[in-house]
Amino acid sequence: MTYEMRDVEPAEGDVETPDIAVKFSGQDVDLLLSNRAELLLALEHVTMEMLHMPSEHHSRIAFDANDYRLLRIEELRLSAMTAAEKVKRTGVPFRFNPMNSRERRVIHLALRNETELRSESGGAGPARHVVVYPAGMASLPEPAYTPDSRRPPSRGHGGPRR
Repeated sequence: MTYEMRDVEPAEGDVETPDIAVKFSGQDVDLLLSNRAELLLALEHVTMEMLHMPSEHHSRIAFDANDYRLLRIEELRLSAMTAAEKVKRTGVPFRFNPMNSRERRVIHLALRNETELRSESGGAGPARHVVVYPAGMASLPEPAYTPDSRRPPSRGHGGPRR
């Protein structure tokens, strides 16, 4: 596997434009991308820790392979728009599955111009997630969920699964 580091120029409409991009390539790149790019994201996280970068600066460096990040951002944007349409149609909050801070940020940015909706992050640790609400609705209480629970938080409504 090889890597290339390059400076990044911001483009119109970019949700996330890091200062530096590290792109991996080679026949073993699939190892980095298995299990939703777990190893790629872990390498990125370890790099941030080694550089002693505060969490608010983590978006300044991005690791990628086979355009995984670009494709994931587009997938998240589409998911955000689908959730927005569902919440507008039903008036029922939509709770996304847990995701990392960068992915939550993409959801929030994708919905920032939706005047009929609002989004907020909830949960703690690995259970952090985004909930999309109708604009005037109060936040719902968090479901009882711990990382060792067998079921993830419910999706598409505020109450527990039945």
